[in-house]
Amino acid sequence: MTRAAADADRLLEWRPEFPILAGTTYLVSHSLGAMPRGASRYLQEYADTWAARGVRAWAEGWWGMPLTVGDEVGAIIGAAPGSVAMHQNVSICQALILSCFDLGGRRNKIVYEDLNFPSVMYVYEAHRRQGARVFTVKSEDGVTVPLDRMLQAIDEETLLVPLSHVVFKSGYLQDVAAVVRRAHEVGALVVADLYQSAGTVPVDVTAWDVDFATGGSVKWLCGGPGAGYLYVAPRLAATLEPRVTGWMAHERPFDFEPGPIDYARGASRFLHGTPAVPALYAARAGLEIVRTIGVPAIRRKSERQVQLVLDLARERGITTRTPDAARERGGMVILDPPHAEAVTRELLRREILVDFRPGAGIRVSPHFYTSDDELRHAVEEIASIRDSGAYRQHQGTGGPGF
Repeated sequence: MTRAAADADRLLEWRPEFPILAGTTYLVSHSLGAMPRGASRYLQEYADTWAARGVRAWAEGWWGMPLTVGDEVGAIIGAAPGSVAMHQNVSICQALILSCFDLGGRRNKIVYEDLNFPSVMYVYEAHRRQGARVFTVKSEDGVTVPLDRMLQAIDEETLLVPLSHVVFKSGYLQDVAAVVRRAHEVGALVVADLYQSAGTVPVDVTAWDVDFATGGSVKWLCGGPGAGYLYVAPRLAATLEPRVTGWMAHERPFDFEPGPIDYARGASRFLHGTPAVPALYAARAGLEIVRTIGVPAIRRKSERQVQLVLDLARERGITTRTPDAARERGGMVILDPPHAEAVTRELLRREILVDFRPGAGIRVSPHFYTSDDELRHAVEEIASIRDSGAYRQHQGTGGPGF
């Protein structure tokens, strides 16, 4: 038995921790990770604490949770203690980073790939009015991002390079370290979006020497929505002064001083208003499981199962839109049969949970709790739906959930 196969057998021991797996084939962790049972326990702890301790709960732990939970994330992404702060989502994190800089000078160029997640693009596009010059690196195939073009686009006028470590439309894995080296040569800074990688692909923000990193618990970290995170390299955290701010970023928030803010030290200066405490409680269960298993073991299984899905799909004549080389892809597979959106709806009706993205196809993501048999079942059902025409009843129906 190979090491990857042995890991797969061992990791299936975690399945009972995820209630939804008892009744569905859950292949959508790239969008929303399955809820661990521990999330219910933590949310009950939150409710019990609020009920019993009332306002005292702030001083007894709530106030510090954006940093204590941030350290739990930091242990997964290779960040030093005290360098990760929790926020509601990546859009806030990206806007907060951008607010640290003056866009009115010569260095106001923003470089990112055209396969970047649209929410990130919206943040930077909205700052064109403040002087931002956005340069988009084009993908020739809609799957990969040409590294040489990315590096060429980064010049002495570049301020920030916000890129996706793993592309949401294809699973393409970008070389963050190479982009960081080029950016630092010309004085630019890199923002790595780890949302589609952390928890299934090894990440080390310290080894990369990346300047900022964002992400959240909702996907591969199985923590639910509302717990995004922001990493700021300690060498930058001492001097940056974000304009998106609030009382949690003050050195002495409970002095309630009027006038300009006296920024706190470390990651605290990148906080703002009152945190989403329930989301931070819920996120902890998934973080604990991922740390216990270890991302290297998750990655070994992921690589094997992604290859299995690709092989099964190709045997059945299903078009794939994911890189062939394991080193160039994250944890998801994109399958693009005819009428993929309608096929997705029929899969959902059959309790096979995946999703569809325009211009890509059906996104399928095995995680550490996925069995090989579930993957075989999913691919066989896609082929069956395609061949039988069962998708026709769902064409043009529209609706949420994709």
